[in-house]
Amino acid sequence: MTQDLIERLQLTPHPEGGFYRERHRSALIVRRADGLERSAFTVIDFLLPAGVTSRWHRLSGAEESWHHAGGAPLRLWRRPPGAAAEAMRLGPLDPAFPDQYPVQVIPPDWWQAASSLGAWTLVNCCVAPGFDFADFCCEDERGEAQNRVLL
Repeated sequence: MTQDLIERLQLTPHPEGGFYRERHRSALIVRRADGLERSAFTVIDFLLPAGVTSRWHRLSGAEESWHHAGGAPLRLWRRPPGAAAEAMRLGPLDPAFPDQYPVQVIPPDWWQAASSLGAWTLVNCCVAPGFDFADFCCEDERGEAQNRVLL
């Protein structure tokens, strides 16, 4: 099923783990508080198969909202600068899991990571101002932060 989704949605490997495809990049351009110009917002499809973790990463100067689109619920962690991480569940509303919501938001500059709670999870991630790899920082396999442009 996972390979079928990768092919059908035309996903490619993401540097943080999982698979993605940019669905939309706004033609509207905004200027952030730091003076950098970005698209107003971007949207991707993001697939996490079982056993694959979206490694700890953060976006400088942009918020990210995660929207459950299909498959199993997802465990999403977020960590404010200088504070402990908190875990959240992302998935359809379910009375058995009162802490599970179909949308979760990560504030700018907070670290985040995720993993599927089943065979696979498909989400749509929206970033505003729009995503740019220049704003992306991801921990490597050793847990060290790596700022890099990944085009």
